[in-house]
Amino acid sequence: MFCLKHIVLYCAPKHTLRTTMKHNPTIVKVIPLTKLDIALPLYASISAGFPSPADDYLEEELDLNTYLIRHPEATFFVRVAGDSMVQAGIYEGDILIVDCALEAKHNDVVVAILDGEFTVKRFVQRQGRYYLWPENPRYAPIELREGVDFRVWGVVSHVIHKPYAL
Repeated sequence: MFCLKHIVLYCAPKHTLRTTMKHNPTIVKVIPLTKLDIALPLYASISAGFPSPADDYLEEELDLNTYLIRHPEATFFVRVAGDSMVQAGIYEGDILIVDCALEAKHNDVVVAILDGEFTVKRFVQRQGRYYLWPENPRYAPIELREGVDFRVWGVVSHVIHKPYAL
């Protein structure tokens, strides 16, 4: 029987990640995390309907490093390939902010290593069983059974994507 205690975090402090599979190691290039030294204006609210003068509602300056990254030494950016998570708002080409310091819990979107391959799926527990659950009806959930080589590499904390093609 598969137990939650078998799930471990696998996080590398370098810009290249390797699985621990002996026969078929997978290498995933991550986007290096660099600190931006700009503070951007943050407005208290903005109308999606009738326009209003926004300058009256300036709340503070926003530092994206502080807002998006809780554990800088354990956080990586990775680019998405594939469409298995579209109903979670994760699309081909999006950049995921992955925090390896967070412990995966039910319903988190995780980057995992499954049989030597990296994948992004929702981590789900149902009736005492654990699954990697896609957010696209074209794909079937993957039950995590005893003997499957599986590790949570990190929890997706944010998704960066363009609202339309620029």
